Amino acid sequence: MTMPAEIDAFATASLGDSSYLLMAGSDAALVDPQRDAWRFLATTAPRGLTVRYVLETHVHNDYVSGALEVRAATGAEVVAPARGRYEFPHRAVAEGDEIDLGGISLRVVETPGHTPEHLSYLMLEAGRPVAVFTGGSLMQGSAGRTDLLGTGRAEELARAQYRSLRRLAELPGSTRVLPTHGAGSFCASTPRSDERTTTIGTERDANPALLAPDEDAFVRRQLDGLLAFPAYYRHMAGMNRAGPAVLQRLPRLAPLSPDEVAAHAAAGGWVVDARDRRSFAAGHLPGSLNVELGDQFAVYVGWIVPFGAPLVLLLPEPADINGAAALTQLVRIGYDRVGGWLRGGVDAWAAAGRPLSDYPIVGLDELGDARERGAAVLDVRQPPEWREGAVPGSLQMFVGDLPWSLHELPRATELWTVCASGHRASLAASLLDAAGIPVRLVASGGVADWLARRS
Repeated sequence: MTMPAEIDAFATASLGDSSYLLMAGSDAALVDPQRDAWRFLATTAPRGLTVRYVLETHVHNDYVSGALEVRAATGAEVVAPARGRYEFPHRAVAEGDEIDLGGISLRVVETPGHTPEHLSYLMLEAGRPVAVFTGGSLMQGSAGRTDLLGTGRAEELARAQYRSLRRLAELPGSTRVLPTHGAGSFCASTPRSDERTTTIGTERDANPALLAPDEDAFVRRQLDGLLAFPAYYRHMAGMNRAGPAVLQRLPRLAPLSPDEVAAHAAAGGWVVDARDRRSFAAGHLPGSLNVELGDQFAVYVGWIVPFGAPLVLLLPEPADINGAAALTQLVRIGYDRVGGWLRGGVDAWAAAGRPLSDYPIVGLDELGDARERGAAVLDVRQPPEWREGAVPGSLQMFVGDLPWSLHELPRATELWTVCASGHRASLAASLLDAAGIPVRLVASGGVADWLARRS
């Protein structure tokens, strides 16, 4: 008698994604694992599980796949879309193919849209659909965006997505929906719920992507008001098709002296300071970039630091724990040239006789006085956010565009950077400071808070 399958979900907050461990007796499969797959495998050995398969729903654009990590560690077979053009050995599957896992059947359903080769895995128990791994197709309250391969194919893929979603909607209402992308992912076309899993019945009743009256209405909605996505995305598909280098464990992060960090910077390397925005504003290495260590640390490093560029880190204490957290996020998106971290931080830098830079912090109460002080407000949110309200007379430039657009900004006028919370504004302030543009940082709150105070 076949035992019912079990499914464990692993949320990766830094990417807004989920991976899944499917267990049937002593056999297991991993669905869409990230590169640091050793964290998943640490849960399988104590349970006596043998990982038979790695199931890929599509060629990922937002992270480096952990499929080859799992194969190297366990001998598992990689199962992936036949149309994915992968360049390493794998089992290529297409519509109607089935995989047996301990008596549980996984049927391939082609669901193009998010990407052309995208497919889903329908889990059957005794021939009955019980769950479907939908990758970047159907999500809780949303659907995968279709513009990641460029605007030239966005409408074509949106129409394919419409048809794919309707195929999935025909499954029994009790079928569990287990998407890869979720809250916090830039791969979704609209804001997502914090709930990561759902059912077909729930989505039929409430998901705007399934409630569109027709295909044209769906396409319009799918392509309207999309947020910009991180610059590093354009490098992920090629890396995943070729097969990324296998790491097997998190690399060691080497401690560096001030002289070593200075030599790195002099050679054109990036210095990324992961401390909080107030500490950075009070004193930082000239030319360094402030990306606070949090769930979206790597996303914004990947937006600003060119892919493949060497970088070193300044870390908040405790440096060992925070260094591992920062490096894990960077490894997930293929930033492998991390030379180490500044041992002793800014104190060691200053003690070595090297200069520090700083800039002032201001509050929301002072924001309205910026123009009277001869300053200008620089709003670094995304365009859809600007349409919801802005500080009158403010300059608007998304933080992700700043490195290539600094020449468009006034240099004789002090700029006050603001966003929705202070996170992006601090990144922008560090870029302006590095470019020699006088800056003040609105460190707490944002435009919506300022507008609410004036209403």
